[in-house]
Amino acid sequence: MAKVRICGGDAKILQFKLVTFAKKSIMNIRLVAIGKTDSGPMQTLIDEYLRRLQHYVKFEFEIIPDLRNVKNLSEDQQKIREGELLLSRITTSERVLLLDENGKEFTSVGFASELQKHMNSGIKTLTFVIGGPYGFSDEVYARAQGKLSLSRLTFSHQMVRLFFVEQLYRGFTILHNEPYHHQ
Repeated sequence: MAKVRICGGDAKILQFKLVTFAKKSIMNIRLVAIGKTDSGPMQTLIDEYLRRLQHYVKFEFEIIPDLRNVKNLSEDQQKIREGELLLSRITTSERVLLLDENGKEFTSVGFASELQKHMNSGIKTLTFVIGGPYGFSDEVYARAQGKLSLSRLTFSHQMVRLFFVEQLYRGFTILHNEPYHHQ
């Protein structure tokens, strides 16, 4: 069952029906992000790809609320506090990849191949992380096993979520030779 968890005072879990196929991955994938999506149409698209992903993988999308009262915090202080929140949601057994502008870039086929490598490695949970507006703290970088860039362009954190879940879905359709991706 896919879960979208919003942590904090108004914690909600949205659940999607799970369709089971024999070819479903045994690896779990998580996306952990700072801040909620406040665009209704964008959230609708994200939800559509979350629903589609359930055919391939157990997927969890965890949203950590934005920090409050950040006016009095420097960028570094904000990154440190967000980093503490992020790290508190990640277990030691998870492989962590940061969505970072300085990360490795892939084609869609290359990203699908990278997903396959992770699945073949035997890890149980692969966690992707989207940080706050100023990036990640040094502690989060130290915890991660890699960095992934979706583009050299800069996107809002809300758009990155949509682009990432679409590319994740595309990657699984490529791995299953389904007609979604065209070369």
